[in-house]
Amino acid sequence: MTCLASTENSGRRYLPAYFSPEAESPNQQLLPLSARGNDQDHLEVGGCDVPDLVERFGSPLYIVDELTLRTACRQYLSAWKRFYPGPAQVLFASKAWSCLALCALVAREGLGVDVVSGGELYTALAAGVDPGRIYLHGNNKSRLELEQGIESGVTIVVDNWLELETLASLGRQVTIFLRLTPGIECHTHQYIRTGHLDSKFGFDLQQLSEVCQFIRQHSHLYCRGLHAHIGSQIFELQPHQDLGEVMVQALVATREAGLPVEALNLGGGLGISYTETDDPPSIGAWVEQVAQGVIEACGRRGIPLPELLCEPGRSLVGPAGITAYRVGSRKEVPGVRTYLSVDGGMSDNPRPITYQSTYRALMANCLSAPLTQVVTVAGKHCESGDVLIAQAQLPPAVAGDILVVAGTGAYNYSMASNYNRICRPAAVLVYAGDASLILRRETYLDLVRQDLLPPHLAF
Repeated sequence: MTCLASTENSGRRYLPAYFSPEAESPNQQLLPLSARGNDQDHLEVGGCDVPDLVERFGSPLYIVDELTLRTACRQYLSAWKRFYPGPAQVLFASKAWSCLALCALVAREGLGVDVVSGGELYTALAAGVDPGRIYLHGNNKSRLELEQGIESGVTIVVDNWLELETLASLGRQVTIFLRLTPGIECHTHQYIRTGHLDSKFGFDLQQLSEVCQFIRQHSHLYCRGLHAHIGSQIFELQPHQDLGEVMVQALVATREAGLPVEALNLGGGLGISYTETDDPPSIGAWVEQVAQGVIEACGRRGIPLPELLCEPGRSLVGPAGITAYRVGSRKEVPGVRTYLSVDGGMSDNPRPITYQSTYRALMANCLSAPLTQVVTVAGKHCESGDVLIAQAQLPPAVAGDILVVAGTGAYNYSMASNYNRICRPAAVLVYAGDASLILRRETYLDLVRQDLLPPHLAF
């Protein structure tokens, strides 16, 4: 694996381009906090040589930096202590990456876990997460999932009338939050806006009185809090302060309707840096704005501060993850573009084709090589739109080089598929020179494990 360009200069001189000296938190950096160039001009993460990891575990390979993830967890917890005088709880929105290792890691750091399906709930419980710190979301939970939530002792975030009526009909004691649609829009992709009025999620604020009346008629439904979430990959702070005003107003209305609500969950949504042009607020700045919105709203009404919860996902695990690929074929279309293909693509990272998401890439085995070419990094799937990066600035590369895409810790593994019957990658957690396998690479046997061949079709 040798880039065509010279590798005489140390990678240490190259990596600063990926780090902002003004950054206050991991979500503002392009690479994991432990990333560095070593004496071989290779990328290291968590003290592990990335090309060596590919040799050991294969490619594509998800790599998660434990230091970055733990740092983000601790920054959220410390920021709440600094900016909010009332009780606060941080939950990991596990839809960003649900697996045993990551659920266990964030729980060790003192976080709860937000789950959105029976499968995510099962994973969190299997990882040893305290059920009292698990919150079950979803806009169309099945009766089985609701029963699973009750039996497990988790809090259920009720999204709609059908769920509320189903829980009432079960006749079992359950703690719930009500999800509300606050009517706040943010400048983000239309598919990841969840707080505006035209959304599939939550009760309309105009329904609140009727919902409260229904809950009061069913004593086994204990409504402990209200929930709202305004979107994902958000760089604006003002909408989160506005959310505090809306939710405190809803808190007052709920109490006046006879429900002793004591907590507000204001969701997550803080963005991360995928490219140098992204400029997200720090974790501390986000928490401060959310806290200030609630403090001011409560102050205007002369009421005590409620318990606050938040649910970061992307800003916790996104910056901690990278994906390593092997470079394969190259195709030059004169006067148009050059395609550089890798051994993965839309099956391990569907975000570019789904959300038109942009990423930054680098060559892990020749960090200091001059960036002399602009190429289109293409995947190997039988799909014209399988493009990971439309315009990647890279050194000249040959088959076998190791290309790394940064910022792939959130919604890459969790949205991965077997399109074209391609096996999903392995994942490793790296820290202090050790690499722990946290997800095995799928095999062809895994691909056909659930297949059935009717007798009349057997050879």
